[in-house]
Amino acid sequence: MNRTTLSLIAGTTALAAVTGFAALSQPDAPGARTTAEAAAQLPVERTSLLCPAPSTSEIAETSYTSFTPVTKGTGGDGEAELRAAAEQSADGPAAGEEDGASDGKTGKRTGKQTGKQTGKQTEKPVLTPKEPGKPVTGDSSGSEAPALVGTADGRFAPGWTVQETTEVAAGTGRGLQGVNCTAPDTNFWFPGVSTEADRTDYVHLTNPDDSAAVVDIELYGKDGTLKSAVGEGLTVQPHSTDPVLLSTLTAEKQAGLTVHVNVRSGRVGAAVQALDDNIGGDWLAASADPAGSLVLPGIPKDATSVRLVAFAPGDADADLKVRLASPSGLITPAGHETVHVKGGMTTAVDLGDVTRGEAGSLVLTPTDRSVPVVAAVQVVRGKGDRQESAFIPATRPVGTRATSADNSAKGSTLSLTAPEGAATVKVTASAGSEGGTPVSKTYTIKAGTTQDIEPPVPAGLKGTYALTVEPVSGGPVYGARTLAAAEGGVPAFTVQTLPDDRGTVAVPEADEDLSVLQK
Repeated sequence: MNRTTLSLIAGTTALAAVTGFAALSQPDAPGARTTAEAAAQLPVERTSLLCPAPSTSEIAETSYTSFTPVTKGTGGDGEAELRAAAEQSADGPAAGEEDGASDGKTGKRTGKQTGKQTGKQTEKPVLTPKEPGKPVTGDSSGSEAPALVGTADGRFAPGWTVQETTEVAAGTGRGLQGVNCTAPDTNFWFPGVSTEADRTDYVHLTNPDDSAAVVDIELYGKDGTLKSAVGEGLTVQPHSTDPVLLSTLTAEKQAGLTVHVNVRSGRVGAAVQALDDNIGGDWLAASADPAGSLVLPGIPKDATSVRLVAFAPGDADADLKVRLASPSGLITPAGHETVHVKGGMTTAVDLGDVTRGEAGSLVLTPTDRSVPVVAAVQVVRGKGDRQESAFIPATRPVGTRATSADNSAKGSTLSLTAPEGAATVKVTASAGSEGGTPVSKTYTIKAGTTQDIEPPVPAGLKGTYALTVEPVSGGPVYGARTLAAAEGGVPAFTVQTLPDDRGTVAVPEADEDLSVLQK
């Protein structure tokens, strides 16, 4: 091995440990080890998370919960903190101009675009975790709560998870709104947004870096692309956040749209806040990357309405088989056996009360040829004027480990599904934020089923706690956690999916002693 090859391996190992991705590979050869066999799982060394500004409501009450699971091989050093993002993005109005988005004709900004930050940076971190394995919490109230930018390194980086939960007692979007703070990226898909009059949907863009990010926002409806001259080339200033009101990007009023956030330069965190005048509101997290088969786990058993929204990004049409993973197995909803999604167009299907009083997860698979799609469901609980809504996007499997923060002794439901084969998982309840002893339990999920689990609770719990889900054996597992609270007779709830927390990364191993260099 020459010095150039050694440098490449060393550089790739360092990059993988920081970013969570390894990029060194070579074509398979007969007798050669596979990538998985030739890779070691090492803890990531640095993680970034971005939390959107939680609410524009003056009566909003927001809690933040930060948690890092204990991960072997991390050592004793490291730290984590969340700070407020700087307030004004480059697309914000100059002095004397009205706050809002462009009208698409004159270039002037129209409509109040609330939720922008004010430009001040907090002197102290909002949250500073003390040790892995124990949650730390913080709270804020009103409409001035900022977006947060966070970093964790060393022992705090692997699996670092932050949950933002907001309660709004009245008004548009009232109810419980929750979102997992996300890592910055360059590509996001959000099926299920709306520009209709009874919906107020913002896509929140947060830039954690020292240079500006340039972003395109594309809207796709039932007939294809919605024309918008103002969604292109949006600039998000360094260390700032910018909520963009989607109804200001197009004159068309449609429900069941798909938003694509594409970052031309830099990177951002992105999440959609969907607020409804009649059925509350919640955050819509990005769908898993386009794929031929998708799983949407954790539909509440008492859902009164489930609406599936799917989009095929390419030119090819997708024909999908629709099945519900119930407690007894995979079933096909009557009248909704398949769904046809035209290429470049969004399709919405009302599935009604598809769960019929039982836990459920949607499983979408190709009927024939596999065509990549993205998807999400809007779920409604309650009836009449006492309804509340939430969103569940297609998600990645639990993988090595998934982490959920901000659980309480009551009101948390863990939903797990194993669509391809039976699986055994270990669920661990962490110590409480103010006291308590961790507890673990093992569960077996039968093939093709969904199980709602009342998660274990730490012994002597005080405060909130976190859950980790770790597959032990069997096929892939998908999960979601539901938080529920009754507010004035309204069944308030929010659902967060449980993809792999990316606490470890596969790093190629050398086939020989790297201390011996060939000249």
